[in-house]
Amino acid sequence: MSESPDTPPTDEALRPSDMDDLARLKEAHGRIREQLGRVIVGQAATLDQLLIAIFSQGHCILEGVPGLAKTLMVSTLAAGLDLTFHRIQFTPDLMPSDITGTEVIQENRSTGAREFRFMHGPIFANVILADEINRTPPKTQAALLESMQERQVTVGGERHGLPVPFFVLATQNPIEQEGTYPLPEAQQDRFMFKVFVRYPSFEEEYRIAESTTALFSTDVDTVLSGEEIVRLQEIVRRVPVPPHVIEYALRLVRATRVGEGGVPDFVNEWVTWGAGPRAVQYLLLGGKAGAALDGRTFVTTDDVRAVAHPVMRHRIITNFQAESEGVTPDAIVDRLIEATTDPTGTGDLSPDAARAFST
Repeated sequence: MSESPDTPPTDEALRPSDMDDLARLKEAHGRIREQLGRVIVGQAATLDQLLIAIFSQGHCILEGVPGLAKTLMVSTLAAGLDLTFHRIQFTPDLMPSDITGTEVIQENRSTGAREFRFMHGPIFANVILADEINRTPPKTQAALLESMQERQVTVGGERHGLPVPFFVLATQNPIEQEGTYPLPEAQQDRFMFKVFVRYPSFEEEYRIAESTTALFSTDVDTVLSGEEIVRLQEIVRRVPVPPHVIEYALRLVRATRVGEGGVPDFVNEWVTWGAGPRAVQYLLLGGKAGAALDGRTFVTTDDVRAVAHPVMRHRIITNFQAESEGVTPDAIVDRLIEATTDPTGTGDLSPDAARAFST
């Protein structure tokens, strides 16, 4: 059995008392988007993907050129959710202890004895922005990735738990690769989403230019507390998934694996390695979170398709032929969605049937 993402799934179904919390989550989703819209112009899809990742207890890689407000987006989101936020600038000389913290010798004034005391590093926050993670050596990258997976750091043989909730967003610059240490595919697999931040439209960039060159405030109102987020994360895990949706996610992921039976010809032609079991887990968790943010107690194949690109684009490794023909992982995901049908052959459950399934 594959290792589950971060925490083991639960078979516990939604309780009647969870309905009020789901309604609260849907209402909070609208308020969060409203608050962020006062600071961030556009980027609605990116913000939705970040929220889905947070409520799924996942982490994100955020890729975009400089100047697209990635840091502002994350810090504003943390403020709207009443979470502590630290930004770590990754550089070639950054050491693991610069992230996790270190032990220092201090003198006890009352006894005169010297003792070790752990000094917390910047990793001890609810939301971590790992800025330009590919600019630091693998040893330092590994220190961050261990914290993501274990939700703790170990220094001097002693374990120190990280704050809950805990969310890491690692940024990468796609246009400047000299002197970088790209994340290996196995390490990228630990991130739930890889999110692309696109250029704004003409109208959006006009509003950005107009607002940021005048008096500009980044203050937002708090919508949810950390304790509420933890409770809502647990409820998201309890949202049931119909068997045909699980089978659909499996078919979508298994179709990326070169050499397997029933794999489309274009996959064998363009792909070196396909997605592993974590992709299925994150497709389902993302579908659950997307449904919960929409106030629904059921997951459809549309929810899975909605998160297919950010879940799978960094888990599909294209070959030289695909690169020479300009075929991207996103284009392959598009083709896979077209080629993968609902295993029931009848489409998704109707809303009434889905509600009956979830109760």
